[in-house]
Amino acid sequence: MDQLGHNTNMDIEKESTTFDYSKRSQWLRAAVLGANDGLVSTASLMMGVGAVKHDVKAMILSGFAGMVAGACSMAIGEFVSVYSQYDIELAQMERDNGGIEKEKLPSPMQAAAASALAFSAGAIVPLLAAAFVKEYKMRIIAVVVAVTVALMVFGWLGAALGKAPAVRSSARVLFGGWLAMAVTFGLTKLIGLHGL
Repeated sequence: MDQLGHNTNMDIEKESTTFDYSKRSQWLRAAVLGANDGLVSTASLMMGVGAVKHDVKAMILSGFAGMVAGACSMAIGEFVSVYSQYDIELAQMERDNGGIEKEKLPSPMQAAAASALAFSAGAIVPLLAAAFVKEYKMRIIAVVVAVTVALMVFGWLGAALGKAPAVRSSARVLFGGWLAMAVTFGLTKLIGLHGL
């Protein structure tokens, strides 16, 4: 009897210390992708504008417009997506047992707010990096350095929270961000040089 009780206690302890990281995947994915998207899209937009207009005001305004538009777009997209999921889960609950357990349903408003906040948190990085640097080349360098650091942090954070390999995750996020900025800068510079 004592041995059985001891085994039961060990099973309970084992269950309480084991955490299913896959359950974090939905909110983690949304938060990291939202912040990374805000960072990369805003920085790329600012780099594209900076390729043809050396004015700090144009760069900041384009970044701010990109941040607001992106946050709104992410929030609306997340709201519609989660509301669809809400409707499906609600219908399934009604079919299964006729009762509705509201606490088990996803919150479209909460998801929309979290998505907009995550996007904005990422987008603010290049805006702050460029805001205080008047000289054009130094401003571009400041944006690239700040975005590089943030990309590495976002990659590491996503890996740490999901218990995935940190170096590979950070490298993937970093190179993807660099590629987006380089392509946007290069293509905008090319089009700007040829008279559009």
